[in-house]
Amino acid sequence: MKTLYLMRHAKSSWSFDELSDRERPLNDRGRDDAPRMGQALAKRHIVPALFVSSPAVRALSTAVLVARELEYPHDKIVVEPAIYEADLDELLGVIRGLPDAAASVLLTGHNPTVTDVANYLLPKGGLTSEMPTAAILCLHFRADSWAEAGPANAEFYFYDHPRNEN
Repeated sequence: MKTLYLMRHAKSSWSFDELSDRERPLNDRGRDDAPRMGQALAKRHIVPALFVSSPAVRALSTAVLVARELEYPHDKIVVEPAIYEADLDELLGVIRGLPDAAASVLLTGHNPTVTDVANYLLPKGGLTSEMPTAAILCLHFRADSWAEAGPANAEFYFYDHPRNEN
């Protein structure tokens, strides 16, 4: 079995016109929400075997803040350039190319692609709206290899976001 924690990066700042899209940092809410989601994973006793992130500052910062809450070493986060600006097929390619030694992976990326992948992989209809910032969708795949991950063997486990008051 493989487990994917598909995460949209936390809320980013638009306050710095001089920065490129890739360089945009998290805003105050994002810096609060990312650790909150790490704490939510910790309450479920979840520590993914591998963290993979887009190289964009807002995505990598999200991954680092979540990792910190789970005592996952931030220097072990894999930065995958293909996640940034990936479309549905490209992000599925990243997922299917994950190392099989990692039974569970937290992947931090961007909308609209994160929501597109969630809707593609989710059994029975997908999400009713786009994934909000810092949301996490967890799927189990009945597979021994990430290369086999797809809608036919995906099972919904949970969906959480910072505004969920559970």
